[in-house]
Amino acid sequence: MTLTETKKAFAQLGDFLGQFSLENSQPKENVLFNDIFYNDFLDLIQLSQSHNRWFTPEQVYFAIDQWAQALTQSNLDNWLAGYNLEAVQPKTVGLILAGNIPLVGFHDFLSVIVAGHKVLVKLSSNDKYLLPFLAKYLIAVAPQLAEQITFTEGKLEGFDAVIATGSNNTARYFEYYFKDKPSIIRKNRNSVAVLTGNETAEELTALGEDIFRYFGLGCRNVSKLFVPQGYDFTAFFEAIFAYGDIIHYEKYANNYDYNKAVFLMSNFKLLDNGFLTIKEDTSYASPISSVFYEYYDDIDTIKQKLDAEHEQIQCVVGSGYPHSSLAFGETQKPGLLDYADNVDTILFLSKI
Repeated sequence: MTLTETKKAFAQLGDFLGQFSLENSQPKENVLFNDIFYNDFLDLIQLSQSHNRWFTPEQVYFAIDQWAQALTQSNLDNWLAGYNLEAVQPKTVGLILAGNIPLVGFHDFLSVIVAGHKVLVKLSSNDKYLLPFLAKYLIAVAPQLAEQITFTEGKLEGFDAVIATGSNNTARYFEYYFKDKPSIIRKNRNSVAVLTGNETAEELTALGEDIFRYFGLGCRNVSKLFVPQGYDFTAFFEAIFAYGDIIHYEKYANNYDYNKAVFLMSNFKLLDNGFLTIKEDTSYASPISSVFYEYYDDIDTIKQKLDAEHEQIQCVVGSGYPHSSLAFGETQKPGLLDYADNVDTILFLSKI
């Protein structure tokens, strides 16, 4: 397939995904193969929580909507315009995907295919159904893609390069096992917000989206706050009150109760609003239902710290932090050029 044909197929997938929303899913007449796929995809969305209890319909619909917005012809054209993919020699690229949030590995899947390679996918047991369904839709739209897409449940074999996502522990295994292959190995990362005390209520409410979307399970979720000395958390707690219903979700509530108990038994000083605990801690990775915070004296100190520890950071959020930060509420809305770990996947794939 040509790149033009491949981009068209993914744009048609975007049209298909654009029919689905939590409030009002409606089939559209101009979308291909709705008679085969529409109702089945609705059913799969509703069943996702039975496959993974974190994958509530709300969270799955959100992920679908983000990809529907990303997969437009203009977005795909703009994304790939800066790359030379004409000389790429097709290889087989293995993907080992995470399963922490719905469709978390879709960008890698998309990247391998648009770069002209074959993709060999090993799915996470936590997210086994959504991506294969979308692959079937793509193949219906463009049957030639069947030659480029393979899923495997066994040992990953017969590949020329690999992109693997896991924890810091599994990354050591990946680095050893794939040492003779071109690779991108992704480890644990976390996202932070830098607050100045001058944030509006609207900005702090939007920060709640960065914290609570996907129940905080993603590497783009804010798990750490940097706040100025003497910061008053009252406005923060008032602003995120809108997210309080999250405590009614049993799996989140269990984590809240457990982690709060652990903190209290350890005599840690906590601030708590009934659905989120915040704790002063120098670590970046906070447990579910908790956010860590750390005081700072000046913004330049924080910049130096985050620059020095950039390999632990996925996103930085903040309106008063002038150094390549995202706006509040935007961490879980990455564009096609927002590469995980700031590693340009397309550039890597163009050179293997």
